[in-house]
Amino acid sequence: MEHDKSKAQRFWDRYIEYLMKQGVKEKSLRWYVKWVEQYIAAFPDKRLVRHTQEEVSEYLTNLGRNTRLKDWQFSQAAYAIQNLFKFLNVPWLDEVDWNYWKNFSKSLSPQHHTLARESVTTPPQPPELKPSSAYDRVKQAHCDVLTSLRAEIRRRSYSIRTEEAYVQWICRFILFIDNRDPRLAGAPEVVSFLQNLAVRGNVAASTQNQALNALVFLYHQILQQPLEALGEFERAKRPKRLPVVLTRSEVMRLLDKMEGTSRLMAALLYGTGMRLMDCLRLRIQDVDFEYNQILIRDGKGRKDRVVPLPKRLAQTLKDHMERARLLHAQDLQQGFGEVFLPNALARKYPNAAKEWIWQYVFPSSRLSVDPRSGKTRRHHVHENGLQKAIKTAAGAANLTKKVNCHSLRHSFATHLLETGYDIRTVQELLGHADVSTTMIYTHVLNRGGHGVVSPLDRL
Repeated sequence: MEHDKSKAQRFWDRYIEYLMKQGVKEKSLRWYVKWVEQYIAAFPDKRLVRHTQEEVSEYLTNLGRNTRLKDWQFSQAAYAIQNLFKFLNVPWLDEVDWNYWKNFSKSLSPQHHTLARESVTTPPQPPELKPSSAYDRVKQAHCDVLTSLRAEIRRRSYSIRTEEAYVQWICRFILFIDNRDPRLAGAPEVVSFLQNLAVRGNVAASTQNQALNALVFLYHQILQQPLEALGEFERAKRPKRLPVVLTRSEVMRLLDKMEGTSRLMAALLYGTGMRLMDCLRLRIQDVDFEYNQILIRDGKGRKDRVVPLPKRLAQTLKDHMERARLLHAQDLQQGFGEVFLPNALARKYPNAAKEWIWQYVFPSSRLSVDPRSGKTRRHHVHENGLQKAIKTAAGAANLTKKVNCHSLRHSFATHLLETGYDIRTVQELLGHADVSTTMIYTHVLNRGGHGVVSPLDRL
């Protein structure tokens, strides 16, 4: 018995020593040990060296159904178990999609744009809270104006990001006029505010224009006090920026440093030109393998469009969706399996929330309580997981460009134009309302300096 205790103690000492080498902070070590102890207790009759990747995935799946765990706790548990099997040097370690379990477990907050934009038209009144900042005091003092603003924006089906931006600008304007009722202000105060943004705030032109649009919307649509002609005022300068575009070899290097679900998602962004949220919000019924196409529903501007499904990704995507189907079937067996439905579909089709075709293609690695309805659901993965994975991969690939998810969309458009596709086709695939937006991708076709051959190269 004493021998067994001594052997177990040596095991934990070596595991803790390994964790410290991996950079785990000392105050977190006991929690890592706790997670591993819970994992070992789930398999009382099996030695660790005989465990398989299927058992690890099944355990993490069941752990992800515990909605009492916070996001960071679940991610920490996955990292602790990953380090356990790294420490044991098991041969199947890389066959588990650890990035999925660790980085795609973050829940969607009530303010997340997927949930907020599909909520009821009129937002609820905020509770009576003790204001903790100047913005909180403005929101409390002018609650009626801001509530009317949110209701009108949602009635017009503007994006939730536009809503939040307009609320912030109107709060900043009210602070600028010393927390007075905006009905008592007018065009002179608006001009003064916009000039202050440009001169003292040194904001970008697009930022100043957004503030102007928010204030015009407030006075015209909410207060019913249309602004008089604003006249001339100091405007922020609008710089001409070019998109970050990766070469084909850089895209390959980036994807080579990624694996699992994050690699599939990144490849889809480049292969289809989707925006990040378009990819995350894909539902099973949106993927058409027969026609090799993907339907983007309710994209930017509330528009639908069709993009090509890369044939190289078809089988990988099918395999991924099969794993998602099995996960959904297990959720149903345990009394879960619901997904959030947009608009009024949940009322019109009460049973649709559990149907396979409505599930997300990229479901979260854990269940969470819907912040609005209180129901336990499996939402799509949080965007932070893919953003983090692409940034990490760009560093590992030694790319010297500032790479993010949108860079893959820029690269998609540029490479299509290089191949010979016409600008209108690319415009339609990207979902641009105006072809002038798409024209920015033609810069790369000039091969630098408007196609001019440097005289140095002629020596």
